[in-house]
Amino acid sequence: MPTLFDPIAAGDLQLSNRIVMAPLTRNRAPGAVPTADMVTYYTQRATAGLIITEATAITHQGQGYAQVPGLYSAEQLAGWKRVTDSVHQAGGKIVVQLWHVGRISHNVLQPNHGAPVAPSAVQAKSKTYLVHDDGTGEFVPTSEPRALELSELPGIVEDYRRAARAAIEAGFDGVEIHAANGYLLDQFLRSGSNLRTDEYGGSIENRARLLSEVVQAITEEIGAGRTGIRISPVTPANDASDPNPQPLFEHVARILAGYKLAYVHVIEGATGGDRHFQQGDTPFDYAALRQTYEKAGGQAAWMANNGYDGKLAEDVVESGQADLIAFGKPFIANPDLVRRLREGAALNTPDNTTFYGGGVKGYLDYPVLA
Repeated sequence: MPTLFDPIAAGDLQLSNRIVMAPLTRNRAPGAVPTADMVTYYTQRATAGLIITEATAITHQGQGYAQVPGLYSAEQLAGWKRVTDSVHQAGGKIVVQLWHVGRISHNVLQPNHGAPVAPSAVQAKSKTYLVHDDGTGEFVPTSEPRALELSELPGIVEDYRRAARAAIEAGFDGVEIHAANGYLLDQFLRSGSNLRTDEYGGSIENRARLLSEVVQAITEEIGAGRTGIRISPVTPANDASDPNPQPLFEHVARILAGYKLAYVHVIEGATGGDRHFQQGDTPFDYAALRQTYEKAGGQAAWMANNGYDGKLAEDVVESGQADLIAFGKPFIANPDLVRRLREGAALNTPDNTTFYGGGVKGYLDYPVLA
């Protein structure tokens, strides 16, 4: 039976263990350019079987938070290349999470201070993060979005394609498509945010069309074996809602099964909160989701995420319920998380006042085991 510390092949990715560093927004990339501190931060955590970077905007339009990195300028790619080179030199594997926030943005972050884009002109009951001229940051309500024109959607797909190619050029081992947590692709999936009446709205098949097109474009561009995807069937993050998520995400699973992806990354419950949270009348059946995927021919590594500790992670991997376990906050406070889990050592407590923005404190200064 497999253990949490055994190697595994996830598509084209050869991983030294089953412990994954989940994507974690830290707001420490002024001008959307990766910094030297980011090189150190990711290299400190290179013993993870796989690092998934913080969400990274595929275009200026896709940016929704201040000082998050991008993947659309030469300076950004050069910054990321320093990160990937350093992580590889330390023996790690790293993929970048491709992000378009859709309506979860603010006018001041958008090109020419325009309105954020979305499936429909429905403002999210959510907040985004801005940094003021004096360097202080605060969370503020998102701006009212505009609905994407049908003619704009092929361009969005091509933006994802270009970003995936740029990621490989910047030295990443692959990409993760961010289709979770109420951002653009998730907004199209869910009936609470998608009120369209064209071929991208209404039925489950229509609402999943953009996601399908993005997966097709990226896998054509860089290969399915270097492509993962993240979904969050029931999370209410960023005002994401759908009254009947089971058939919706089982349809998504059948789409994904048509590609030989590296992995499928599933957030169980409410992101960063209640693992048993549900939307609709019945609890979401994650086992049925995986069964649907595999029955349709899907063979990607199955990654579980949300609220895992070492014991639960070990049990789930050994039982075969998941192949990989993603850890978020524990990796913030424990650069050597893999060693601590292996040895059963105590974990550092994360300082949540330093999660978003700031400098070295709460970023590079957590102690490791002697």
